[in-house]
Amino acid sequence: MPNTAILKRQAIETIDTHSRALIQLSETIHANPELAFQEQKSMALLCDALEKQGIQVQRGIGGLATAFRAEVCGKLTGPTIALLAEYDALPELGHACGHNIICAAAIGAEIALHGLMNELPGKVLIIGTPAEEGGSGKIHLLKQGAFDGLDATMLVHPSSRTMVTRGSLATVRLTLEFFGKAAHAAAAPEDGISALEALLAAFHNVNALRLHLKADARIHGIITHGGAAINIIPEYAAAKFSLRAASNSYLEEITQHVIQCAQAGAFATGAELKHTVDDGLADMIPNRAMGRAFADNWRALGIEVYEARPNERMGSTDHGDVSHSVPSLHPYIAIAPEGTGGHTAAFRQAAISAEGHLGMLNAAKGLAMTTIDLLCDDNLMQEVKSEFAATVRK
Repeated sequence: MPNTAILKRQAIETIDTHSRALIQLSETIHANPELAFQEQKSMALLCDALEKQGIQVQRGIGGLATAFRAEVCGKLTGPTIALLAEYDALPELGHACGHNIICAAAIGAEIALHGLMNELPGKVLIIGTPAEEGGSGKIHLLKQGAFDGLDATMLVHPSSRTMVTRGSLATVRLTLEFFGKAAHAAAAPEDGISALEALLAAFHNVNALRLHLKADARIHGIITHGGAAINIIPEYAAAKFSLRAASNSYLEEITQHVIQCAQAGAFATGAELKHTVDDGLADMIPNRAMGRAFADNWRALGIEVYEARPNERMGSTDHGDVSHSVPSLHPYIAIAPEGTGGHTAAFRQAAISAEGHLGMLNAAKGLAMTTIDLLCDDNLMQEVKSEFAATVRK
């Protein structure tokens, strides 16, 4: 059995040796933000960084032009671990979610492990996954088989707290369309059916529903069409809602309640309702066996790791869907003062700060060290698989 302590130390040293190049990679991607499915420059930079180290890269996998895949293989059979890279940006805010850190850390870990594979079993993949912020690139790749045959996936996300087993909220988007009857608002309002009033009733019903929801539920919506002119009874009105919950099952329950709220608005006014529910994102199921190993490795680096609070604030990610198919972990590394929100200008600045650079390097080290554990420790890998089989919600 390989000496994992020595291998981990070598991985750390390799990441430190490449630290300047990894920081430059992170800064360059941060300075050139690209939106979902448009990440051509970012993908090229990441693939070039791998190829410069002699790692072969397949670009444009799974039918996505800006997705990529590379692997490094050991001499002996063993688990297949995938490190995931995200590199899309937000409209207007750029890399205010710190995806430049996520992808640079994955690259650093892959390079470090590449130099150790003569002493390690199994395979280590890096999969470039575009469009996390909008477009659900991982779900598309999942459907195309990009995650088939994997034993585990990991990525590290920047945050204002360092945690290893925080989950994410399941989410769907719901479109409501109401169809009424136009009429002159002053001369013959009695002849009309207001689609807008039906929509407003739906909003009021949803507000009444909030009182009875669990604490993890989130419902927020906007009116996308409210009428054409103020002197015409609106014959068409529409809204979009984002619904979230800590589990897929509760999200399905909430979705049906919101649809019923809209149906009540349509019934009260005589309008007709059409609703459309998208595929959404599943909740993240963090593998706690992997999390314990990851936390131990970060603590060995002198990093303080916190437990997720029961009321921890969470967003949503397409990594959640992957976690329902493959044992997965989505740790968070602090790069900003606690309370600094993601998707803000302050967090965008933190993503290229000294703290951001340090967080990226520590993320790379955590990924590399935990991958070594997964490849070498059969008991850990079996625990990971057993936990996955017992906890994943189909």
